[in-house]
Amino acid sequence: MDETEGEWLAQPDVDDIELVRVLQALGDPVRLWLLKMYASGERFTCSPDALGIAHLHKSTVSHHMKILREAGLTATRVVGRNRYVQLRRDDLDARFPGLLDALLKSVPDQVS
Repeated sequence: MDETEGEWLAQPDVDDIELVRVLQALGDPVRLWLLKMYASGERFTCSPDALGIAHLHKSTVSHHMKILREAGLTATRVVGRNRYVQLRRDDLDARFPGLLDALLKSVPDQVS
C-alpha cells in the first residue's frame, strides 16, 4: 500500500492519549492479543484469520479495533473498502515510556 493512499480515521493526538483510556482498552484479552499482533510492526486488515482470532466474527474484530484506535493505541487508514491498522508505537513510547514493553511481556502466546 502506498503511504499516500487512503485516509486516516480520527484518533487522539499524542498529547491527548490518556493512560486510563489505554489501560481500559487493554482490559480485554482479545485486545491484548491484538496489541501483541500489532507490535510486530506490520499493518493488518480486519481479517480475523490474519490476526489469529478466527473464532471471532469480523464485526466483533472491527469493534475491538475501534476501541484501540479511540484510546490512541492504533492508527487506521482506510483504502477503498479495506482498513489497515498499525500500532502507534513511537507515539505511545514517547507518551508513556516503557509501558508497551511491560504490557507485551505479560501477553500470553494465544488468545483466550
